Amino acid sequence: MATNSESQKPSYETFQLFSSNDENNNSGFGFFDAPKTPSVPLPPCTEVLSSEVSSSVKHSMESVNLDGITLLKGRVKTQDVFGLSNSDLVPGKYEGGLKLWEGSLDLVKALNSDIKHGVISFVGKRVLEVGCGHGLPGIFALQEGAVAVHFQDFNGEVLRCLTIPNLNANLSKESRLSSSEIAICEKADVRFYAGDWSEIDGLFPHVSNDMKDLGSSSGQNQVVGYDFILMAETVYSINSLQSLYTLIKKCLSYPDGVVYMAAKKYYFGVGGGSRRFLSIVEKDGVMISNLVAEIADGSSNVREIWKLSFK
Repeated sequence: MATNSESQKPSYETFQLFSSNDENNNSGFGFFDAPKTPSVPLPPCTEVLSSEVSSSVKHSMESVNLDGITLLKGRVKTQDVFGLSNSDLVPGKYEGGLKLWEGSLDLVKALNSDIKHGVISFVGKRVLEVGCGHGLPGIFALQEGAVAVHFQDFNGEVLRCLTIPNLNANLSKESRLSSSEIAICEKADVRFYAGDWSEIDGLFPHVSNDMKDLGSSSGQNQVVGYDFILMAETVYSINSLQSLYTLIKKCLSYPDGVVYMAAKKYYFGVGGGSRRFLSIVEKDGVMISNLVAEIADGSSNVREIWKLSFK
């Protein structure tokens, strides 16, 4: 929980989302429990320019090696950005974007493996990273030749204080990219968007504003969309699963677009999880899902990588 006094933050309820290796998790909430979140006005959806980097928040960098891939990850304190301490989630205010979640690293490894095995290629593709935070999967796609990579996070502060500086650092000389790789990245269309999943699609340039219901073939044929949608640790809250799935259907290119989702089976305290989200997908009947990888490190909360596509 945040250490701020209740008088300072009277209208927000904070949650600590326990990591998969937290053996001391004694939360009272389980898989099917959904805490009642306060009614909080949503911040307006907006495009954040790459020039809007925060200069007032301290930002440090460290490298992370992912099966031979070296990326840089930033480190920013939530206390400095939001005035919160030890909080992963404040519904309607902060959605955990400053923390580097395990699923983000799992996702980069899975993408790299599929590229090596010839399953996918990002060359010439349009990519959207939903709930990006550090943006490592999107940055990886950019380095692999994507022509457009758009980053979305609930909070504009996360984009300004972490995502954009993280991208800049990975594209600098310190990221050890070759000159040809840097040239590809500089020519790509890179954009940043802040806002809630229920409204943000109106800003995306590759999504038609007058699209019909994706449940019908006529609607699907009108979609331009993104070739890949990447998301890690986005299905934690049961309250947002439907809006997330609706966003995916609106934004994914038909018929060949692919979603890569990294998630835990359960998220204690907020009721979400990969299986709860996939039940929505199955019930809708428009998309199919396939398990790409399962990461079990001896803890009770298994992590997974799923691939979704249109039937």
